[in-house]
Amino acid sequence: MYYFIGIKGSGMASLATILFDLGYEVAGSDIDKYIFIEEDLRKRGIPIYSFDKNNIKDGYEVIIGNAFDESNEEVKEALSNPNVKTHTYYDFLGHLMDQYISIGIAGTHGKTTTTGMAYHLFKEFDKTSVLIGDGTGHAVEDSKYFIAETCEYQDHFLHYYPTYAIINNIEMDHVDYFKSMEQYEKSFEQYANQVKDTVIIWGDDPHLPHLHYQKRVLKFGTGENNDVIAKNIINNDHGLSFDVYIHKDLFGHFALPFYGMHMLYDSLAVITLGYLENMSAEYIQERLSTFDGVKRRYTVKTVGNNIYVDDYAHHPTAIRYVIEATRSRYPHKKIVAVFQPDRFSRGLRFAKEFAEAMDLADYPFFVHFPENAKKEPGIDIDIYDIAKYNPRAQVIHEDEAAVKLLSQYDNVVYLFMSSKDIYKLEDQVIAYKQSQ
Repeated sequence: MYYFIGIKGSGMASLATILFDLGYEVAGSDIDKYIFIEEDLRKRGIPIYSFDKNNIKDGYEVIIGNAFDESNEEVKEALSNPNVKTHTYYDFLGHLMDQYISIGIAGTHGKTTTTGMAYHLFKEFDKTSVLIGDGTGHAVEDSKYFIAETCEYQDHFLHYYPTYAIINNIEMDHVDYFKSMEQYEKSFEQYANQVKDTVIIWGDDPHLPHLHYQKRVLKFGTGENNDVIAKNIINNDHGLSFDVYIHKDLFGHFALPFYGMHMLYDSLAVITLGYLENMSAEYIQERLSTFDGVKRRYTVKTVGNNIYVDDYAHHPTAIRYVIEATRSRYPHKKIVAVFQPDRFSRGLRFAKEFAEAMDLADYPFFVHFPENAKKEPGIDIDIYDIAKYNPRAQVIHEDEAAVKLLSQYDNVVYLFMSSKDIYKLEDQVIAYKQSQ
């Protein structure tokens, strides 16, 4: 029995479903509150219990989620029982990845989408298993490839030694752990140099090309100094169209149903990966043209003449990407942007940047921090400390008054952005507008 403490965590749920798919007995525990990530666990019939030290039995292999320590009764029980074998999430995943041709997807922005896109490309090419940071995990026996989202938070990705790695970009984040850009860059540099074969990086990034690499590097982007270059780019409401040159030779033409330059870069990274594994441009085009995204990354609903988008964006740059992509995709509609920050440290560090990014919307709204947002020592901030930098913005709660206020707009695109459960407010707005 593999038992997961914190099984509703995004990576934990993915890993649990992978082990289940491989034929192992799996169970776990977490808080009782519903989290969208648990859906794939319940579809497989994986039991999810409330925390109780009596859940831990002799002979279990216990995987401990990153958010839990011995203050949790199950963690304490597992660590004190000599008949229980314990693993951290990242150590277990690292050992699992070593059994395959492994592909690690890293970077500040775009990891989840790029991981899902890479899996979509590879799963028809050869047997492939995947772990995505949206709670998705799939495994097939005798896989050749294992694709995993590898997050830099608290240096967790330094436990992985993938065959290939993609690093989409580097921009300061996780400021509760990383205290300087230099520290942040050093972690990515170490991760890159743990790669066994090739590192694929965005060559137009202001930081990545200047790191010290000891492994083979392929750079992608639009600049002439890259190994993989997109040219003749069209980015409009019909999607993306571009030619790809590799080492100055035309590799192929791509026309993809994606919107925004950030999706061009994600696509280029995955195209480079396919090239390394000897895929043809025609095959890559055929596969990527049918990729329809991942959970909570620009998930679109059309209800009446309004568009509703749920997105995980929780960094100013990600918010800007989402709004810019929406302008490309829906050029004739106004944008109602609703953002709820997640961490107080991130809100404090990027207060002005959040306000500036939200100013790109026609109607910006800031939602109060969630009631369960983790308090961080020495940080005292509320939503007004961010909203004050954007005089056009309104501050709302997740309540009936906010639903009525947001529902006044029509023939617009609503963007609901947060790593928290802002999608519940989206559902309430849709329901209220339908009831009128």
